[in-house]
Amino acid sequence: MYHKEKSIQMKSSASALYNNLSVLRIAPRSLTYFTVVHANMVNMVSASWDGLNYSHRQLQSKEANVATSSSLIMQAAWCVLPSRDILVLTSQKGIQIYESDGSIMVYWHALDTPETQTAQAVFARGIAAVREKYICVGISSGSMLVFDVPIKGSNITLSEMLEEHKESITDLASECSGSLECIADMVSADDSGNLCVWKSGEDFQLLNKIPGFDMSCSSVKLWKGTVVAGYGTGQIRLYEAVTGIVHAEVNAHARWIYSLDIAPFSGLLLSAAEDSLVRVWHLTMTPETNSVEIVHMYNECVTDTQICGAKFCDGDGYAFAVTGYDLSEIIRYTQV
Repeated sequence: MYHKEKSIQMKSSASALYNNLSVLRIAPRSLTYFTVVHANMVNMVSASWDGLNYSHRQLQSKEANVATSSSLIMQAAWCVLPSRDILVLTSQKGIQIYESDGSIMVYWHALDTPETQTAQAVFARGIAAVREKYICVGISSGSMLVFDVPIKGSNITLSEMLEEHKESITDLASECSGSLECIADMVSADDSGNLCVWKSGEDFQLLNKIPGFDMSCSSVKLWKGTVVAGYGTGQIRLYEAVTGIVHAEVNAHARWIYSLDIAPFSGLLLSAAEDSLVRVWHLTMTPETNSVEIVHMYNECVTDTQICGAKFCDGDGYAFAVTGYDLSEIIRYTQV
């Protein structure tokens, strides 16, 4: 179903972090951007579709009044809003928001760090663009920050703080099918596996809390009103977002799941884990019964690699990319 393409080399390797790959497809310029986190920097690669041209940029973690920071970056992700694409970096010190090509930092939000050292680490992790103008970012306290992003410029404001989770946020996702009929448009996950389902707006509304089972939910997606959650047990669970009804439970991997992704136009689901396997599944929605089915389609073993990031490169799932801990390359696969 897929075959391996030539890998893209990076300036440095990938850190062992959840969801450590972000992809932005820029069709008008026939380019695809990739970002991968390594310690206190982000590797950013721009690749032409013909595979002939690559350009590299590295972004450093920042903090107030310090030229270079040693604080670890936890995640880098592109947020696609109707009016603009932006790149968001989260670290132990704060949240950095850049123009999509990484050239200009337009906003910096510092995290509140305690005066005295505590056992609780402080960091931001979990990034999602929600509807027309919101960027949501999770933090280690369990809170989520909602930023209101203008059509252009740097006048970004913190509009709300959501405080339903008690554990560190692991991942956030917004409705990716583009369906306006879906009531729920964001889901958040935490270290104890609890999920919160939200409806965005001037005030975000909590629609549902789906209890965890004391196992971290490391990656989560939202598609056609269905929450797709990957856990440290290697399981994938599909829930109806508003009611929390379980549609399916799959023992997908033998080890901790590090990344999930959905191709919204085709309903293909990508899962990747510590067991060196990347799996492609197909989700189908049955409107009459309001149920979702999941079917296994494809396996790829990335030998001797702890996979930490996997993303589709387009909305149809025609191609996907994979990163692994300590690998200085992005491995790509394309449908045959």
